[in-house]
Amino acid sequence: MFFELVKTRRSIRNYSQREVEAEKIETIIEAALRAPSGRGLRPWHLVVVTDKTILEKLAVAKPQGAEFLKSASAAVVVCGDTQKSPLWIEGCTIAAVFMQLTAHALGLGSRWAHMRDNMYDATTSSRNYIATMLGLPDNLDVECVIALGYADEQLPPYKKEDLPFDQISYNSYDQK
Repeated sequence: MFFELVKTRRSIRNYSQREVEAEKIETIIEAALRAPSGRGLRPWHLVVVTDKTILEKLAVAKPQGAEFLKSASAAVVVCGDTQKSPLWIEGCTIAAVFMQLTAHALGLGSRWAHMRDNMYDATTSSRNYIATMLGLPDNLDVECVIALGYADEQLPPYKKEDLPFDQISYNSYDQK
């Protein structure tokens, strides 16, 4: 059931060395391609990475928050075509979430590494660092990188009572 996936999916930092099967990667990519997007423009371009050397380089694409990519078996660099749609960020985000939920349904772990508006170092953006590495054209911006792999950790679902229900209003702000 879909809601069970939503309840039990967690962001995984540690991955086993077990390779992800090509069929599972294909299913994850198909899920992304089926994601909704504004006006159906599908402004994303996905780069699937299975090369360990590239994964290690992606892990340092920003100062912190991407190091888990080096232990992943695969990753998907989610790029948006900035010329195709003004809603490229939203489209890419929805596609990325579809990939994460599909990965979980297939028994895999995943984690989002946000790249847009981050810096590799003082003079190079994360986007430009990744674009140079992967040969991206100028019209593609990098939204995120989704790590994929078999989890090497077990994280329990969040408890319902720990969810921030105080951040929900009905009919107008701060109406419970």
